[in-house]
Amino acid sequence: MNYILGVAFILILLFLINNFLKKRQLIKFRKHLYNNWGKKKENEYYNFYVIEKYFKNNPHKDKAYHIITEKSKIDIDIDDVFKFIDRTVSKVGQQYLYFKLRTIDSIDNLLKFESLTSLFQKNKDLSISCQLELSKLNSNNSYYLEELINGKQLTKPKFLWLVKLSTLISITSFVVMFFYPIVALLLVPVLAVNMVLHYKNKNNIGYYLNGAYQLSRALKVSKSLSKINEISYHFGNLSFLKKINSIKFKTEFIAFEKNIDNEFLFTFWFVAEIFKILFNIEYLAFYSFVGAIEKEKESIDDMFVFIGKIDAAISTASLKSGNLKTCTPEFNKNNVLKALDIYHPLIDNCVSNTVNLTNKSMLLTGSNMSGKTTFIRTIAINSILAQTLHLCFAKEYSAPFYKVFSSIRITDDLLDNTSYYLQEVLTIKDLIKASEDKHPCLFVLDEIFKGTNTVERISGGKAILKYLNKLQHTVLVSTHDIELTELLVEENYDLFHFSEQIENEKLVFDHKIKNGKLKTRNAIKILDLYKYPKEIIVDAREVETTFNK
Repeated sequence: MNYILGVAFILILLFLINNFLKKRQLIKFRKHLYNNWGKKKENEYYNFYVIEKYFKNNPHKDKAYHIITEKSKIDIDIDDVFKFIDRTVSKVGQQYLYFKLRTIDSIDNLLKFESLTSLFQKNKDLSISCQLELSKLNSNNSYYLEELINGKQLTKPKFLWLVKLSTLISITSFVVMFFYPIVALLLVPVLAVNMVLHYKNKNNIGYYLNGAYQLSRALKVSKSLSKINEISYHFGNLSFLKKINSIKFKTEFIAFEKNIDNEFLFTFWFVAEIFKILFNIEYLAFYSFVGAIEKEKESIDDMFVFIGKIDAAISTASLKSGNLKTCTPEFNKNNVLKALDIYHPLIDNCVSNTVNLTNKSMLLTGSNMSGKTTFIRTIAINSILAQTLHLCFAKEYSAPFYKVFSSIRITDDLLDNTSYYLQEVLTIKDLIKASEDKHPCLFVLDEIFKGTNTVERISGGKAILKYLNKLQHTVLVSTHDIELTELLVEENYDLFHFSEQIENEKLVFDHKIKNGKLKTRNAIKILDLYKYPKEIIVDAREVETTFNK
């Protein structure tokens, strides 16, 4: 009796200690979330191969207003921008936020997301409470939930009827042997056959195991979040939770093996394993689970979006609540691009600039290293953020609801045996095709056709830039070709430039945009400042003078 009481006392003590440690850890984590509200993540590893899977695999983007292409992703450094803005605490939220950053939806849906973001921005305690729940989906295994939705599902084997027959024989033999013990011998070959089926199917179960476990956890997290009045009011229809709950038992049965982490449960698992093999319980339950997943795939996706939207909205609220200068964008139908004190979020102490274009496009000239390319990237990335997260890194921003296209980084494709010039031709051809769209487009180009000779570069560039500059579109192009300014000023392009000064034998850039075309050049100046031989400098100056004449 005393032994039993002693064991009971130890078990109760261990339970209380474990509960105390969990509460202590929870308090510590809550404090961490409070202290890091509005701050960029530190020491976070980003595996974009899995992060972008939801974006690549889900069918929602087919209905989107516009998708940021792989080319534009590279041109505008979308992945680096994502690292900067990401404040999510779950892998589901992280995948959804990436999907959202590259998928421009309708203005109505954007404003709905803004209202959810505002809810969390105004209520920090609510945000932290939700983050505590969402953090339960922060392990790398949580990425497997996406595969459960968009991955290729297994089909039921044609010999499933044979498995059911074997199960029927097992049940019958097991019952009859209590009356006729000799029948127990029949269980031996049946057990052997079932064991082969059981362990051969383990690979299939392994494929689904992490996804099933994360589905079970995601359902619990979603239920907790749905009980919050403000959230349930915002989303309205949460019927998908009931549908997923209907397959809860099957999900937890398949996911059970993920919980085998102590000796007691292992002993229970061993006994259960014998029964599962004898009666094909796991085999039949597994294919029932697969069928249920296929049937409720849409509901599971709805739950993924539910979790993702909440985490992405909290992340955006945290971003807006930081020390960064941001604004709420406005959208117009008058083809006016107006940005006041706009800056690039990835550049420390970035110099802000102001631009105002009304039914005009921009031809931007400037010295090397003066900031031309950075400026057009700044406009492009802020346009995307305006239309995906409803924020801009600026004091004011107003523009049409653009489809964004770019041609900035061009490289030779050695694998396809494609030259630099041909690669650029193919890229710009995509922009020409996009310009036929009746919706407003923002075209961002850097040094058009720099892969060919001067005469053809200028003539071809002028013709293409004129073609892209249709009434509803806006073109931002940076170039070293001063000659283009004379050709395009009559084609509805406003001229701007960046320039530099020489102070104490050094080039000094103010990175401020200025009206008009560039009147100075610095390439030969840089050669001189870096002590190139005088003979080279003099020769270069003479050739420059000849060309100017």
